[in-house]
Amino acid sequence: MKKWMNAVQLFLVILALPGWAQVQKIHLAVTPFAALGVDQASAQTANALLRQELARSEELALIAEAPISEALQDRTCFETECAVALGRTLSADRVLLCSLNRLGEKVIVQYLLVDVAGAKNLLSDNTTSSTIEDLETVMKRIARCVQTLRPFEESGHVGLITQRETLEPRRKSARKYMGLSFGYLYPQKGYDEADRHFAADLRTGYEMSQFTVGSQLAVQHGFAWNIYGSYLLTDTDVCPYVGGALGFHWVSHESPEHWVYDNNQQYPYYEEDKREGDGFELRLHAGARFFRTYNFQVLLNLDYAISFNDFDDRAIVLTIGLLR
Repeated sequence: MKKWMNAVQLFLVILALPGWAQVQKIHLAVTPFAALGVDQASAQTANALLRQELARSEELALIAEAPISEALQDRTCFETECAVALGRTLSADRVLLCSLNRLGEKVIVQYLLVDVAGAKNLLSDNTTSSTIEDLETVMKRIARCVQTLRPFEESGHVGLITQRETLEPRRKSARKYMGLSFGYLYPQKGYDEADRHFAADLRTGYEMSQFTVGSQLAVQHGFAWNIYGSYLLTDTDVCPYVGGALGFHWVSHESPEHWVYDNNQQYPYYEEDKREGDGFELRLHAGARFFRTYNFQVLLNLDYAISFNDFDDRAIVLTIGLLR
């Protein structure tokens, strides 16, 4: 037991020796920022903020600015080969290159972290600073990326979110429209065997380059509501399309009762018709949009509608309308 105690004491003494557990630091050279459209004072301030943030890392040892400037001799360096040559001159393990380029009110920040020994890029990324003032947050994030070797988008945390990231993400745009159509419903089956019925609908939707999606509220021998989608065949002023819709149709039937014959009775009698006129509806449609490149369109639409109700109503619906 005494031998084990002595061994433990010796181990603790060894750990306490200066420099035993000290991790060898990575020597990092941060070059002066290349700036295009950004004033020199802002570029120098951003560089100072980045160096200050990197200096807090216990894993990095920053090379002083003076030998870096002397080695560059007013040259611009933003390529892997140049960074490797500079790193070897300065005995650096890694070299960080950064540039600031103004685009309107924004500043595009590009940075490149190069491993000198391996002559390869460890990080190559860019981000956008919405304002000059936002560069402080961007520099802190880049310092975090350099330490963790992770992309910029993965380095955010509470307190280090850029103004660009607080904005709602952009989405692909689609043109919104609304329109009214009128026409006739021609029964093929059911619908009380009528010849035709007046039809009208209100459409709302979104138009993309090749597709449209939307909803349709219709008065067609009752009320119907459908969600539809169409494939647009051309991008010209005369645009044929095909598609389909799925929804619900409350078909109004005029006969609440029908004849029933009873074998035990001499005469027929009326009995209430318990069939339901409402049910899901499936539509297949084709048609054409005219003046598609304008801010209004003329719509010619042909539907074949199947109502899954007790009457199995089916019809062709022809309408013409205006979209805006």
